[in-house]
Amino acid sequence: MKTLQAWNTYAQLTEKRIDAELNAEPGRFLRIDTMKPADSAKVKSVLKSGEMYAEKMKTLDGAGHEIEVPSGLIHHWYGAIFIPGIKVEPLIRWIQDYDQHSKYFKEVEKSKLLSRNGDNFKVYLRFMRTKFVTVHYNTEHTATYRDHGQGMVSSRSLSTKIAEVDDAGTPSEKEMAIANDSGYMWRLNSYWRFREQDGGVVVECESISLSRGIPYGLAWLISSYLETIPRESLESALISTRDGVKSVR
Repeated sequence: MKTLQAWNTYAQLTEKRIDAELNAEPGRFLRIDTMKPADSAKVKSVLKSGEMYAEKMKTLDGAGHEIEVPSGLIHHWYGAIFIPGIKVEPLIRWIQDYDQHSKYFKEVEKSKLLSRNGDNFKVYLRFMRTKFVTVHYNTEHTATYRDHGQGMVSSRSLSTKIAEVDDAGTPSEKEMAIANDSGYMWRLNSYWRFREQDGGVVVECESISLSRGIPYGLAWLISSYLETIPRESLESALISTRDGVKSVR
């Protein structure tokens, strides 16, 4: 399918750029480190004020052109937040306690660690997203963590299953067939970086997601609506991380 081919191309090119940044020279680990000085200063100012920073991103192909996504839309957002008074190690341990995510993350109704093999995790999350309408999803993800030394960790979470749930929370709830669901969320990847500095941890996340089935000629109208959902979900994840981890300080 051309939509998924475009998604795979976009994800692979995004990961290639992120890997290059993670393996750059010492002192350059966060995306903030790769920005122009004025842009980096802007982000740092927002984080210093205690707020979350977010901006829309776009990965281009090797020739510098936009990647066309037939019958779909890719949403790519970057966000950052500063968590004071904590170190990377206890923060990562807290995040890896996936059985407890439903207690702390606003959009997570249910959560369960399915399996773990070293730094590789398989996780179940029941998402609830509300934007004019409320949509529930049963999702599964693989999450892989890398220790980069000197208080630096990265992680990569890739969705392996996303199924919209009909009649969620009732005895008749069931997973909808892909052809019959809303198509708001078809794929979801997130790429995280954590670095200790200034008496706390800077947390960065890049989220890329795929919506499908956009009618021809209506993408300009629907995309503006759909774009707010992943942006708000990223904001919710970062703020929930900052506020939820207070329990381990």
